[in-house]
Amino acid sequence: MTSQPDLNETRAWLRLSLEPDVGPARARSLLAGLGLPQDVFSQTAATLRRHVPQEVAHRLSQPPTAQVETATNHATQWLSQPNRHLLTLADTGYPAPLLETADPPIVLYAHGRPELLQQPALGMVGARSATAGGVANAKAFAQHLAEAGWTIASGLALGIDAAAHEGALLAGEQGGSTIAVCGTGIDQVYPARHRDLAHRIARHGLLISEFPLGTRAQPWQFAKRNRLIAGLSRGVLVVEAARQSGSLITARLATELGREVFAIPGSIHSPLSRGCHALIRQGARLVESAHDIHDELRQPGLPALASIARPAKRPPDDANAQNVLAALGHDTLHPDALLQRTGLDVSTIKAALLDLELRELIHRLPDGSYQQQ
Repeated sequence: MTSQPDLNETRAWLRLSLEPDVGPARARSLLAGLGLPQDVFSQTAATLRRHVPQEVAHRLSQPPTAQVETATNHATQWLSQPNRHLLTLADTGYPAPLLETADPPIVLYAHGRPELLQQPALGMVGARSATAGGVANAKAFAQHLAEAGWTIASGLALGIDAAAHEGALLAGEQGGSTIAVCGTGIDQVYPARHRDLAHRIARHGLLISEFPLGTRAQPWQFAKRNRLIAGLSRGVLVVEAARQSGSLITARLATELGREVFAIPGSIHSPLSRGCHALIRQGARLVESAHDIHDELRQPGLPALASIARPAKRPPDDANAQNVLAALGHDTLHPDALLQRTGLDVSTIKAALLDLELRELIHRLPDGSYQQQ
């Protein structure tokens, strides 16, 4: 780890990131032309006008406004607490893969273990309204890849993102752990139900955000978050996705950056398989196990991946339940279709489906259809 910048340097970086109408592109132009942020703020308006519009140049040549000063003080106070960090473009701890992207953030707020940004990362994304099978797949893939040294990067969203974080945390701190890229200020947990998960990630993994403290959720921010997931990662795995989803945006961004894209196939009848199938048709690598990803991306120093051992599930004892399970196969079917395939009556079908659900052999989808786990 590098030595921490002094307080004046930190405040200068914070001010540059917080000034209205500057933004990352103008900030990088100022840094490229004038040096560090404290050098930027020591310039005259005339010099600054070579890089930014006149109004912005005039404001930067003056002391910060009360609003910017308050925000800077708030961020400085936040950073004074344990395990909180500000990573800047001048910091050797800044994640190198982001420097390869077109618009790296000039600062990243970090809470947790910043050394994870130096480990090989795999992005894992998917549907918020994930199926039970998708959640189980995401958790198993994340756990076993984290055990092999991969850091799992995702977006703290419902569904697949949360399962990916949970699976990576199960690998323990000897593994690759997990990075949650926030689409809000790092002090705002979204969705709120993931507060406990966010706190566990801050203790055992890493939370990062490019947004100022206090920034609440807005739809456009999550597209920006997705580019960071893609940028940090050597590859991106899409577990479940509809045809129109943010996960496909992340996959496209990863492709544009030259990262490998992986997708898990699913039932042709499931809407949440269609996005993955579209990616596979476009050249994404079809994966059936974590080995497919690890072997493709494996770097020197990473251990071999242990076999994924899944707990055996208890098969049904009842002949009718066995019949229903065989009729379901690997399709996604409504009970009406099972009536036709088995010839059983409605009450028998319902009893069999309940038995199979309790054994975690099948799960019910939101539209009332069923699918094997």
